[in-house]
Amino acid sequence: MTERALRLGTRRSKLAMAQSGHVADAVRQLTGRPVELVEITTYGDTSREHLAQIGGTGVFVAALRDALLAGEVDFAVHSLKDLPTAQHPELVLAAIPKREDPRDVLIARDGITLDRLPKGARVGTGSPRRMAQLHAYARSHGLEITCVPIRGNIDTRVGYVHSGELDAVVLAAAGLNRIGGTAELTGSLSLDHLSVDSVLPAPGQGALAIECPASDAELVATLAALDDPHTRAAVTAERSLLAALEAGCSAPVGALADLLADDPGHGQVVTEMRLRGVVGTTDGSTLVQLSTTGPVPTSHDEAMALGRELADEMLAKGAAGLMGERAL
Repeated sequence: MTERALRLGTRRSKLAMAQSGHVADAVRQLTGRPVELVEITTYGDTSREHLAQIGGTGVFVAALRDALLAGEVDFAVHSLKDLPTAQHPELVLAAIPKREDPRDVLIARDGITLDRLPKGARVGTGSPRRMAQLHAYARSHGLEITCVPIRGNIDTRVGYVHSGELDAVVLAAAGLNRIGGTAELTGSLSLDHLSVDSVLPAPGQGALAIECPASDAELVATLAALDDPHTRAAVTAERSLLAALEAGCSAPVGALADLLADDPGHGQVVTEMRLRGVVGTTDGSTLVQLSTTGPVPTSHDEAMALGRELADEMLAKGAAGLMGERAL
């Protein structure tokens, strides 16, 4: 008798379907069982307001979690950066697969790169984090830009540049990589992958979260085979920083944990983790940007401690006062 198909809950967007499709393939290969995608519409998909206005934390997640708890799906795939930092008591983060490129990418007309944005350039982004860092970069490099709040799927956002309404948009590189067909989507537009020294990504950016009911011990154990320990340690530290700052995913907070090798180019033995964090006002006038380095965490608690340590330092430097500002 054929085992019933595992039901994977996913948002309906092109990117979400692509991400979930990759996970479904991995689970099929792992288990030999069929996996079917169950499309679910979330509040974040239907609301036309900007995320900062609707309180971005969890707006793309709640409906998927409701379906898990109701038994309508067996597991769900989220973009980790959309997931609230507080874990749901009845659900478990069964796997965090190997992370994609965490950087942001500037997609622009006429071969424009970040350092060559023309005077008055209109740059589209719906992220207060990106606005804060783009404005700060512009200030420090003598550039004059305007960040324009936008929403929509990847095609819609890139379309603003094709149409000439905007000079550039900033998106997550991971999303572009996962949907494929970047050349067809961007056409003559240029892609400038932004250095994390200039623009830190959102905590957890580039990583996926595979969530399922804690009560399904067999499925939890099965999905755990897809987990990447280094990715989990890095994003746990980043999300711990976000939680300790008492900020949500729509706050102007960036964070990235790097794994550092003791002999780059030769043994690549990972010995330390560097965690960088930034908080800023969306006009870029003030940034608090700090980093800390420590041994690679070997447990959840150690990764959490690394994030809290850096958050404490940032709060002592005035970070809390910068997070009340939101881009509307």
